[in-house]
Amino acid sequence: MDNLMRDKAEEQLKEITRVIMDDYQQGRDIDKMNVFDQPERDVVVDIVNKMLNILFPGYYRDKTYKFFNLENKISVLIEDVMYNLTDQIAIALEYDDELKGEATMGDACISVRSQMLAVDFFKRVPKIRHMVNTDLQATFDGDPAADNKEEIVLCYPGLLASTIYRIAHELYDLGVPIIPRMMTEYAHNLTGIDIHPGATIGEYFFMDHGTGIVVGSTSIIGEHVKIYQGVTIGALSTSAGHALHGMRRHPTIEDNVTIYSGASILGGETVIGEGSIIGGNVFLTQSVRPGTRVNTQNQEEVGAEDF
Repeated sequence: MDNLMRDKAEEQLKEITRVIMDDYQQGRDIDKMNVFDQPERDVVVDIVNKMLNILFPGYYRDKTYKFFNLENKISVLIEDVMYNLTDQIAIALEYDDELKGEATMGDACISVRSQMLAVDFFKRVPKIRHMVNTDLQATFDGDPAADNKEEIVLCYPGLLASTIYRIAHELYDLGVPIIPRMMTEYAHNLTGIDIHPGATIGEYFFMDHGTGIVVGSTSIIGEHVKIYQGVTIGALSTSAGHALHGMRRHPTIEDNVTIYSGASILGGETVIGEGSIIGGNVFLTQSVRPGTRVNTQNQEEVGAEDF
């Protein structure tokens, strides 16, 4: 009886496998078979985590490397990330329409291009660290619950998400496809904060609590901006779908703006003027002049002198 049941199960398994294999032959996007044709998520995540070690040398421990000399440790980390990043960029370049002509010149061309991009990225690490340090300072200055900066680096999801965004944004700015988005989606998964790597964000950026914050790809955020949980800086309408790709769809948030929890600010023409305060749960699709406050009672601007 057991043998009959086992034989029947094997026949069913073979039939199911055949049906699914036949389904792969329909030529759809989901039928792609070669797993080596796209960057590997686990490798990209490993790159992000090793970059955190490089950005915060005294905060993140890496069990892989055991050196008493910090310079030796950082050198090995950089070499590791450089190798893997170059390899993943080479795969990702196959998705860049502008470089497809270059890709046809062969693997050697792609290899050189990917290595140049990886080197250019590492040259920007001091800039990334500067931006991260300003975000850390803004978080410490803006949150009375923070006992010290070590607590912020080790515990705060907002700083983690903005740091990974800072890494991804530089790769995005260099024109690297796919990988920057994989990085920020990793941060999204960890923190609940969704920042597109294409967004432009100035110094001293602070996300308090952070969960549920969304920042769209064409958003422009100035310096000393503070955002609370659940804020959306998004597009007014996406009904046209992918036809809107490349168009300015997201707001501009000028310097020294505070946006409280649950607020939605939408539209590529929407500008939140410098020094404004946007109250919780406000829904805005129009610009706000500098130095004003918007609340949910009437969605009207209130002069700075009134609060």
